[in-house]
Amino acid sequence: MTQELSKIEQVVDKHEANKSALIQMLLEIQRENRWLPKPALMWISQRLGVPINQIYQIATFYKAFSLIPQGRHSISVCMGTACHVRGSPRLLDRVVDALNIRPGETSPDQKFTLSTVNCLGCCALGPVVVVDGEYYSSPSAKEFEETITTLD
Repeated sequence: MTQELSKIEQVVDKHEANKSALIQMLLEIQRENRWLPKPALMWISQRLGVPINQIYQIATFYKAFSLIPQGRHSISVCMGTACHVRGSPRLLDRVVDALNIRPGETSPDQKFTLSTVNCLGCCALGPVVVVDGEYYSSPSAKEFEETITTLD
């Protein structure tokens, strides 16, 4: 058994292979890998006796899950109405230029994943970019580049 499948087996054992803990198991695997690899899903399907299509339905329904590799650092730009009228399209352009990736993409070195969101609930700060859970209000191109260069 590979090391990756060994870790997945530990997660399943921790939850005593209880089908009702499937979402929690997927969350733990997602946290560990930053995505849900197909071999992991196949292993869980076999071990729990849950059809693989049911696991994929769950993995594609919840936004917390990803079926493609994610970067070590998550960057989101708010495109909600308040942020939009305050310049989020220009902010997104600055972020795209700095990262050299488009929304929905991950950098080739797996360092960054860029996404857009409809609202972050901090409209008075708009436009807003969130880097690993930290909110930045209308950062200039220089401020954003300084922020991302400090990340590993």
